[in-house]
Amino acid sequence: MASVYGDIRSELIDLLGEEEVCENPDVLTSYSYSLAANSIGNPQFMVTPKDGEEVGSLVELANRLDINLVPVSSGHPGVHGATVPAGDGVIVDLSGMKRIMRLDRRNKVALIEPGVTFAHLNKEAAKHGLKAMMPLHPRDNKSVLASYLDREPNLIPKYHWDMTDPMLCVEVIFGTGDIFRTGSAAGPGSLEQQWKAGQAQKNPMGPGQADLIRVIQGSQGTMGIVTWASVKLEVLPLIRRAFLVVADNLEELIEFSYRCLRRRVGDEFLILNDLNLASLLAEEAVGIESQREKLINWNLLICVSGYEFFPGWRVDMQEKSLRQIAGECGLSIKRKDKGASEEKLLEILDGPCSGNYWKLRYRGGFRELFFLTTLDLAPRVVSLACEEFRKAGDSDMEVGFYIQPIQHGRACHVELNFFLDPANGERLRVIEGMISGIVDRLMDEGAFFSRPYGSWMEPAYARCPDTVNALAKIKSIFDPNNVLNRGRLCF
Repeated sequence: MASVYGDIRSELIDLLGEEEVCENPDVLTSYSYSLAANSIGNPQFMVTPKDGEEVGSLVELANRLDINLVPVSSGHPGVHGATVPAGDGVIVDLSGMKRIMRLDRRNKVALIEPGVTFAHLNKEAAKHGLKAMMPLHPRDNKSVLASYLDREPNLIPKYHWDMTDPMLCVEVIFGTGDIFRTGSAAGPGSLEQQWKAGQAQKNPMGPGQADLIRVIQGSQGTMGIVTWASVKLEVLPLIRRAFLVVADNLEELIEFSYRCLRRRVGDEFLILNDLNLASLLAEEAVGIESQREKLINWNLLICVSGYEFFPGWRVDMQEKSLRQIAGECGLSIKRKDKGASEEKLLEILDGPCSGNYWKLRYRGGFRELFFLTTLDLAPRVVSLACEEFRKAGDSDMEVGFYIQPIQHGRACHVELNFFLDPANGERLRVIEGMISGIVDRLMDEGAFFSRPYGSWMEPAYARCPDTVNALAKIKSIFDPNNVLNRGRLCF
C-alpha cells in the first residue's frame, strides 16, 4: 500500500495543482491523531480541493488507484477520531470551501459549503435577522456541516422535529464517483433555476421515495463526501432572558423538564452538572475548581426569547410560566447564580468557544461517552455510570455530565466527559477501560449508542448484527471499492 501512495503524488498535482497537495510531515502529523480518541493514523498526503468537481475527480482517482480518502472539514485535530486514517490515507481537507451560497430569510434556510464555521454562518445570518442552530459551545473551527452530519444535538429541542434536523438537502459525491443531490435539491432544474422559481431546497426527502440523507448522516465519511448542504436557520430574537434552575439531585429536574417541554416553554434547554458548567464558565483549572465550589450539583439552563411581534410580552409570559412550573415542582429559578452571570450564560449558548476548547481547560485532555435515552431514564444511567466509576477505583469527581433533550423532549442526549491529564498514562488506561466496561451495562438500562466511536463501537454494533449486515450491503452499493474512510463504523 505504501508504494501505491508513493506513486500518486504526480497524479494528485496534475489533478489539483501543486499548491493544493501537501506532504509536509508537520502538517500531516496534525491530522494523525484526535483530541478524545485513542487512534493514530498515517496520512500520506493532504489535499485541498476547491469545489465539488475536484472532489469528484479525486474519488475517481481513488477508485482507479485503490486510495483511502478521509474527508475533513473542521479544523484539526478532530475530537472523536473519525477523521484520522485507519492506516494509510489521503486527507481531503474541505475547510477551504467556505462559501455561503445563499441565505433565504423568507424560508429560514442557508446553503453552505463544508468549510463554513458557526461563527461565520451566524455573522452572515444575523444580517438577515437569522441564526444557526448551535451545538453546545463548539470549537471555533468546527464545521457546521460536520456537526450536522454527525447529528450533534442542538440546544433548542422545540425546533428539533426529526433526527436529521437541522440538515435538509445535500450534494454528495458517493464512493462510486457519482454526484447526487438529495431532497428537493435534486431538481428539476439547476439550483439557480429552482431559486428563480421560488424554491429553497428545504424538503430533505426525495427524489421519489428515497431519503438518502439518512444514509449519509452519521456515516463518518464512509458513504460519500458532502460538498454543500442546505440547513435550517431560526429567527434571531430581539429579547432574551437566561435562567438557571438548580437541584442537588438530577431526579428533581426531570418532571420540571417534561412540563416545560410539553408546553413548549423556553428555547435553549439543557442540563449540566457542576463540573461541566464550571468548565464552560471559567478559563483555566484553578478558576474551574473555584467556580465549581459555588455551584449546585445539577443546573438546568433555559432561555426564553421574544421575536418580531410583541417580544416583551412573549418573554414576560414565558417567564411567568417558568416560575409557575418551577413552583409546582418545588424548585427555584434564577436569572443568575454565583459566578454564572446571564451575560456569560448567553455567550456560551450563542457562539463557538474561542481560545482553549472548554473540554481541555480543566486537565488538558478528555475522553467522551455519549448515547441517547429518555429523560426519565437519564438519572438511572447517570447513577449507574457513577457506580461503575467507584467499582473501577475511580471517582465521579472529575466527570462532567451534559443532558440535552431532543425532538421536543421525546428523547435526550446524555454525554459523559472524562477530564484527564493526557500525560497521565495510568489514568488514561483506567478511563478507557472503564468506558469499554460500562457500555454493555448502559445498553441494558436503555442507552442507545446511535453515534458509536472508538472502543464503544464494537459492543454497540454487536447488539445489532442485522444492522451491520444492512450497512455492509449499503456500503457495497455506494462505495463498492471501499475508498472512503476505511476501517470506520462497522466496516
